[in-house]
Amino acid sequence: MIRLCIFDLDGTLVDSLKDLANAMNTALEAQGFGTHDIQKYRFLVGSGLSVLADRAALAPNERYTPEVKEKILADFSSYYELHCLDNTVPFKGVDALLKELKKRGVLFAVNSNKPDAFTKKIVKALLPEHDFSVICGKRDGFERKPSPDGANHIMYTVSASPEETLYIGDSDVDVLTAKNAGISFCGVSWGFRGKDELRSAGADFIADSTQDILDLTESL
Repeated sequence: MIRLCIFDLDGTLVDSLKDLANAMNTALEAQGFGTHDIQKYRFLVGSGLSVLADRAALAPNERYTPEVKEKILADFSSYYELHCLDNTVPFKGVDALLKELKKRGVLFAVNSNKPDAFTKKIVKALLPEHDFSVICGKRDGFERKPSPDGANHIMYTVSASPEETLYIGDSDVDVLTAKNAGISFCGVSWGFRGKDELRSAGADFIADSTQDILDLTESL
């Protein structure tokens, strides 16, 4: 029986692609780098801000020095702080899913590679009615996903075992995170990466709707 659902944030609970793309494109342009189409960011995001900057700047290259990277990260953060909620919205069915999980007594949490402050800001702004047991973004002392650090911290905090936990995400990074933590994994087909990546990475299950996730929590 599943007692805990751990959700990825971007591409799983919320559609944040446009705001992420706008922030990074603004930061790239400020440092004289080319920008990218919003849809390309589906394959650039997911591994944290530092890796996003590397990918977006097409590193390695001579112009992308540690000093330039630091400026890109700072410019991204300054822009994103002001604009992270401009276009970001919960995916269809997420609100009802979280309400039903609570009704059934299933705990839920967030584990994201997004910086912790942004993760908390977005969750609290867009899903304010829901009582997340833990909201865990990238923070000092925790390795980024696919390390199991965040997932293990969440399970420890709520006293749930891996056998009682379901991890839900949209990318190969999330699949590997779940595997590294010994947790069953459900990929969401509405996310940034799609079914092929999830299957190739070894997803245990794939949900085409939030109802599929609810059904899974009862069948495992």
